Amino acid sequence: MTAKVLVTKKKIEEKLSKVMDPEMSLSIIDLGLVYKVTVSKKGTVHILMTLTSMGCPLFGIIEEDIYIRLAELGIARKQATVEITFDPPWNLDRLTKRAKATLGI
Repeated sequence: MTAKVLVTKKKIEEKLSKVMDPEMSLSIIDLGLVYKVTVSKKGTVHILMTLTSMGCPLFGIIEEDIYIRLAELGIARKQATVEITFDPPWNLDRLTKRAKATLGI
């Protein structure tokens, strides 16, 4: 019998911190693009996030990397959803201190 690894919000956020925005070369966590991570009792994952702009053509690349990182935790694509919202709209205030330092803000 194998023990099932408990997937926590913290573990997911750690993996998401490795998902890079291709244009900014910063993680989606450092950019403040991830608004909410939810893990249900059944083990399904919901990620509510935004993009730096509505017309961002790179979402497909970011989304694919999210699913790859979740798979590293044993979360299958069918167990996860990534939802995009623009409410509230993203702004520079959402950047972490590390992102601000990297960008010279």
